[in-house]
Amino acid sequence: MSTALIVIDMQRDFCAPGGYADRAGLDVGRLREPIPAIQRLLTGARARGLLVLHTREGHRPDLSDLPELKRRRAEAAGAPIGGRGPLGRLLVRGEFGHDLIDELRPEPGEPVIDKPGYSAFAATDLELLLRNRGITDLIITGVTTEVCVSSTLRSAVDLGYACTLVSDACASADPALHAAALAMVAVEGGIFGRVLDSAALLAEWEGL
Repeated sequence: MSTALIVIDMQRDFCAPGGYADRAGLDVGRLREPIPAIQRLLTGARARGLLVLHTREGHRPDLSDLPELKRRRAEAAGAPIGGRGPLGRLLVRGEFGHDLIDELRPEPGEPVIDKPGYSAFAATDLELLLRNRGITDLIITGVTTEVCVSSTLRSAVDLGYACTLVSDACASADPALHAAALAMVAVEGGIFGRVLDSAALLAEWEGL
């Protein structure tokens, strides 16, 4: 199969109380809304033998890969990266909060991409994994729509991948930003790809 499903940053730090997003004042409830749609897509993708990948945003325990501007921005938001929280140090690899939520655990053999930035292609081996598997089409889900999801999608388009953004399988803490991010994908005849909801995508798969 030449299609892969990417689940972006469905981590406790973003989708559980006490994590990074919660400390930064974001609405964790909204960030959890895509879980059922992602679960349905995972079931469908796995049944069809699609490559499934997961990403996690976070930094080395010594924070040596944390840019100064990102450090200052997180501090200003009230959620200093590396600071102590109920789920461990915020956005630090190996901490409880850094890991993926229980509802969306990877199955054996599904790659997990640890990334220090917003795009899943920046400073990772994601492109190598996709090229080695002959992947040409990406289905993109996760959080947040306007930051890591959009950053990954735009990087993918520049690298030549055909992208589908699943509208109810991604989320933002701000509904207006979610809607704007979706709208930007479809301008100019789909400059960044397609926008479908999970029901339409699953129906499309059934017709193949």
